Amino acid sequence: MKKVTRVFYISAIVAVLFIIWGIIPEDVLPNANLDNVTTIIQTFLVEQFGWFYLLSATSFVVFAIYLIFSKYGNIKLGRPGDKPEYSYLTWFAMLFSAGMGIGLVFWGAAEPVSHFHDPPFGAEETGDAAKTAMQYSFFHWGIHPWAIYATLALAMAYFKFRKQSPGVVSAMLEPLFGNRIKGSWGTTIDFIVVFATVFGVSTSLGLGAIQISGGLSFVTGMESTITLQLIIIVIVTVLYMTSSMTGLNRGMKYLSNANLVLAVLLMLFVLFFGPTNFIMNYFTTTLGSYLQNLPSMSLRMTPFNEENSTWLNNWTFFYWAWWIAWAPFVGTFIARVSRGRTIREFVLGVLLVPTIFSALWFSVFGGTSIHLETFKGANIIQSINDFGEETALFTVLEHFPMSTFISIIAILLICTFFITSADSATFVLGMQTTGGKLDPANSVKFIWGIIQSSAAAVLLWQGGLNALQTASIIAAFPFAIIMILVIISLVKSFRQEAKDHNLATKRKS
Repeated sequence: MKKVTRVFYISAIVAVLFIIWGIIPEDVLPNANLDNVTTIIQTFLVEQFGWFYLLSATSFVVFAIYLIFSKYGNIKLGRPGDKPEYSYLTWFAMLFSAGMGIGLVFWGAAEPVSHFHDPPFGAEETGDAAKTAMQYSFFHWGIHPWAIYATLALAMAYFKFRKQSPGVVSAMLEPLFGNRIKGSWGTTIDFIVVFATVFGVSTSLGLGAIQISGGLSFVTGMESTITLQLIIIVIVTVLYMTSSMTGLNRGMKYLSNANLVLAVLLMLFVLFFGPTNFIMNYFTTTLGSYLQNLPSMSLRMTPFNEENSTWLNNWTFFYWAWWIAWAPFVGTFIARVSRGRTIREFVLGVLLVPTIFSALWFSVFGGTSIHLETFKGANIIQSINDFGEETALFTVLEHFPMSTFISIIAILLICTFFITSADSATFVLGMQTTGGKLDPANSVKFIWGIIQSSAAAVLLWQGGLNALQTASIIAAFPFAIIMILVIISLVKSFRQEAKDHNLATKRKS
C-alpha cells in the first residue's frame, strides 16, 4: 500500500463515513439523514442551476465537434510511433460497456414508454407524444453524454500518453495553474473524481442487482426480495473482482466483446420477431427529428411553465448531472484504452458509434413497448408502476416466442454489463488513487471493489440507494466547472504544441 496517494486514504475514509451515514435510520436523524440532506442539496442545484447543466453539456458537444474539424484533429494520443492497442471492435465494445451498458438494458424499454405517458410537453398517449418520447430518449442517451465522456477522455489520453503526465484529472490542469495544482488543489480535484466514481458505480451496482432480481422473479416466479438482491451482489462481486485481477487484456477485453455480441443478438431478436417495419420507421423518423431539434432541445428551458420545468428537472437536468458525475470514471477508462489514435479518429468513434447504437437500442425496445401499448393492448406502464422500471424489459419479452429463454439471455447480459462496469471502475479508482498508474496494484483494486459492493449492498438493504445516487450527482456540479477548466487547459497545450512545432520546422529549414 506504499504506492497509494493521500487521495486514497481521504476518499476511502469519506466513503466509509457516507455509508455509515446512509444506514442511520431516519428516526435517529429525522432532518439530517443522508437521504434528506442530499435531496435538499440536489433539488437546489437542479432548480437554480439547471441552465448551467444545459450550457455545460452543450459546450462539451460544441467543443467535441470543433475538434473533429480543427487543425488539431491529426494529433496522435501518444508518441508518434504509437499504435492502437485494441482493434476497432474491441475498442468500441470496451468503451460502450463502461459507458452505457447496464443503463441501456435498464431504461431501453422503460424510458420511452414513460415519456409516452408523461411527455415533456403536449398531450399524453398520442402520436405526437410517441414521437417526442423517442426523440428525448435519443437526446438523453445520444451525442451529449458521449461528448461529455469524450472531452475528459481525450484530455486525459493526450496528457498521459503524449505529454507523459500522471494519469489523474488534476494533472490536466497544470498548463493552467502550474505547480500549484500539485498541492491541496490537486488533491481536492482528484478526491471529487473518486467520490463521484465510488458512489455513481455503487448506485449502478445496486440498480443492476435489482434488475437481475426482477428478471429472475419474472422467469422463475421466485419473489424478488432484498435477500436475493444481496446474494446477487455477492456473486457478481466475486466475478468482477476475479476479472479485475486478470487485467484489461484478458478479463475486461473478453467480457466487453461478449457484452457486445449478446446485446446485438438480443436486439436483433426483438427487431426481427417484433414489429420490424414499425421499429425501422420509428427509428428513421426519430433520427431525423432528433438531429433537426438538437439545438433547441440542448438549450430548452421552461421559465413560464412550472409543470414542464419539473419534467426537465426530473429527466434532462438529472441526466446531464449524472453523465457529468460519471465522466471521471468513464473518461479515465476510455482514455486508458485509446492510446495511439488521432484526436479526429477518437472523437468520431466515441461520439458516433455509441450514439447510433443507443438510438437503435431505444428504437427496438422502446419502440416495441410503445407498439405493444398502442396496438396490442399491453400495459407496460402498469408493470412499471406496480413493480418498478426494472421489469419493463421482461414485460416486453413476455410477448415474444421463447420468452423464458430470451429473458435468461437478457439476465446474462445484465450480469456481464454489471461485471464490466464494476471491473472498469475498480481499475479507474486504482489509477486515480495511485498517482495515475496504468496498472494499479491488485490490492488497491480489491479494496475499492469491496468498498463499492459494500456501499451498494448496505444502502440497498437500508433503502438508501437514491441517497447514494443523489450524493454522486451533487459532485457533478463542481466537476462541471473542473471540466470547463480542463478544456481551457487542453486548448492552451494544443496551441503551445503547435507553436513548438512551427519553431522546430523553421529551425530545420
